[in-house]
Amino acid sequence: MNKKIKVDIIDKKQVPATEPERQYYFMEIASAYIKQLSEQKGSPLTFHVTTFGCQMNARDSEKLVGILEKIGYVETDSEDADFVIYNTCTVRENANNKVYGRLGYLNGFQKKNPYMMIGLCGCMMQEPSVIEKLKESYRFVDLIFGTHNIYKFAELIVTALESDSMTIDIWKDTDQIVENLPVERKYSFKSGVNIMFGCNNFCSYCIVPYVRGRERSREPGEIIREIERLVADGVVEVMLLGQNVNSYGKNLEQPMTFAELLREIEKIEGLERIRFMTSHPKDLSDDLIEVMRDSKKICRHLHLPLQSGSSRILKLMNRRYDKEHYLKLVEKIRAAVPDIALTTDIIVGFPGETEEDFEETMDVVRKVRYDSAFTFIYSKRTGTPAASMEDQIPEDVVKNRFDRLLAEVQKISAEKAGVLTGQTLPVLIEEQNDHDAHLVTGRLSNNAVVHLPGSVDLIGSIRNVKLLECKGFYYMGELVS
Repeated sequence: MNKKIKVDIIDKKQVPATEPERQYYFMEIASAYIKQLSEQKGSPLTFHVTTFGCQMNARDSEKLVGILEKIGYVETDSEDADFVIYNTCTVRENANNKVYGRLGYLNGFQKKNPYMMIGLCGCMMQEPSVIEKLKESYRFVDLIFGTHNIYKFAELIVTALESDSMTIDIWKDTDQIVENLPVERKYSFKSGVNIMFGCNNFCSYCIVPYVRGRERSREPGEIIREIERLVADGVVEVMLLGQNVNSYGKNLEQPMTFAELLREIEKIEGLERIRFMTSHPKDLSDDLIEVMRDSKKICRHLHLPLQSGSSRILKLMNRRYDKEHYLKLVEKIRAAVPDIALTTDIIVGFPGETEEDFEETMDVVRKVRYDSAFTFIYSKRTGTPAASMEDQIPEDVVKNRFDRLLAEVQKISAEKAGVLTGQTLPVLIEEQNDHDAHLVTGRLSNNAVVHLPGSVDLIGSIRNVKLLECKGFYYMGELVS
């Protein structure tokens, strides 16, 4: 790849060795380059970030946007931009194929726009086979980096702008957490907050520990300070993020449990709502249940992945709990927080799953009666132990089981829907309704969606709303003054 557009290389002197000072230094360099290119082009350079995958990725993308805006790029909705970056997911094979397909599309734009740079980051980039494929078939990509060095984005942009070849910077792992870099939030009134990174669980079907690395927790003081800054900036709800939040604090110099962290966050004045994900059943403590019971701010919603109701399959999955443990845990949670909404993840068709195993899953679904469930057909991920297991389940069998599970989940969800009809409850108004501009849309503490008449000036506020009618998966309501 030979760039058609060149920048006048800036001589770098006294580059700071420590972070985040080093990145702010490179932001200044990058700003000078973007100014040069904007003058050459005769208009401001634009950027577009596309996010695939989970809320951790969404939060990472807010960091990318923050840095791009800091150095002088202007955001656009179109992928026909001067800098397009895909923040990728690799949980399922088809996620990778989607990215490859989109890259071919971007190449068409790049051929017409000499100023265009294409960047790839995120989980998919941590796979060596992906990097080899990109080097071989997608030489037009300018910048590739992974999950561990996202904080180096400004420095990597400078390297890419100065280079005539593909810039690749992939780390196998890291113990570093770099704080206080620019972030541009998608919402003014709510925000994700990373409390930890990585995963130590090694579920046999999951590639995440291989691409996100080992667990590392942020210092509680840094988390508290970040949330205080967010609240001062108008945030009323935070979502605490981690691959397994229940493992928080185990690797800190002064260990702290997730329950203890929640108690500290609860004390922050002005913060109205606390959410968190994801909880692993093996680590969900009695202390955490007590905190949820006693809290005035923790939302009445818990996502508790089951994956399978069969103890035998759970062992093959390396989940480190069994069916009985899970059901007892649900019993304890519901006893402490009767109005909690429980949601889950379930995989159908894991290698070796028998009809009897599947019926065990159906039994848990019927006993727990989830408010909703994310149901997945098992997807083989190269590099995971499950991918090489024998007894891969025939497609027609998996499809039959999946359809039966989905029907049961939807039936129970429909039966549970509407239990709050007639009640007046606080709703965080989040956006103007997509289909009717006279309506706004918000969420209850239990994560249920509510539509109600209202104007955009309500967005970001928590208002008492009477729930008039349930329409299956959402409520229609009205403001109560």
